[in-house]
Amino acid sequence: MAPKTYINGKLYDKADAKISVYDHGLLYGDGVFEGLRVYGGKVFRLREHVERLYDSARSIALEIPLTPKQMAEAVEATVKANAKQEGYIRLVVTRGAGSLGLDPRKTSDPQVIIIVDDIVMYPQELYENGMEIVTAATIRNHPNALNPRIKSLNYLNNIMAKVEGVRAGCHEALMLNHKGEVAECTGDNIFLVKHGVLKTPPPDAGILEGVTRNAVMELAQAAGIPVQEPALTRHDVYTADECFLTGTAAEVIPIVKVDGRPIGTGKPEPITRQLREAFHQLTRR
Repeated sequence: MAPKTYINGKLYDKADAKISVYDHGLLYGDGVFEGLRVYGGKVFRLREHVERLYDSARSIALEIPLTPKQMAEAVEATVKANAKQEGYIRLVVTRGAGSLGLDPRKTSDPQVIIIVDDIVMYPQELYENGMEIVTAATIRNHPNALNPRIKSLNYLNNIMAKVEGVRAGCHEALMLNHKGEVAECTGDNIFLVKHGVLKTPPPDAGILEGVTRNAVMELAQAAGIPVQEPALTRHDVYTADECFLTGTAAEVIPIVKVDGRPIGTGKPEPITRQLREAFHQLTRR
């Protein structure tokens, strides 16, 4: 079945799902988005994703023409219309079409777009054997320039870091903040394990607070694994016993080498495997 895309209350075939070239989402990256997963026909943590979408929109003074409840219902209806049991959702709200200028007052009719499609994950062997990453020279946006907690349509900051990772032969790249501290990867949050303690950068390190990140922290606490959110440096990464990434598409994936340095034994370790299995059970029970 051809994918059906929701745009402002109507469903369109993939080839017919279009918006204006004058939309400020295209012209200036002016808008917000969320990526969600469908497991067994159900949307994973829909409420949390919708809440974060509206937080991002409020932060950039974008008025979404639906209530959060209506948005959640639209997402579920679009998943049902696509008869998708396992898949990915891209939820987008643009500023709307306007004139060729920055002023958002010159725009009208924000576009609410819900795309439901198949999920593309990392290759299976990387989940089994672990993945290598490098540190990008491109840092996270300074919070006084554009707060990294806003999930906006302007992702060039992350894309340039991703380009660095790809050119180094890696699927991901680690990004530091303006203080040189570890923040996150281009599309995933990072976790370390040291002496049995799970550590991940705090929100004020310039990270996007991932929904999967929060779920993994809850799973760790439920399993009796201590969880901390301290400021971290690359030294902490290099000397960690374990390292893994979390994300909507990535789920939980082990990292076994960073900047050419093996992490721990250079193989996926017990706590990473335990949390990956716990997340698998949470989403697929």
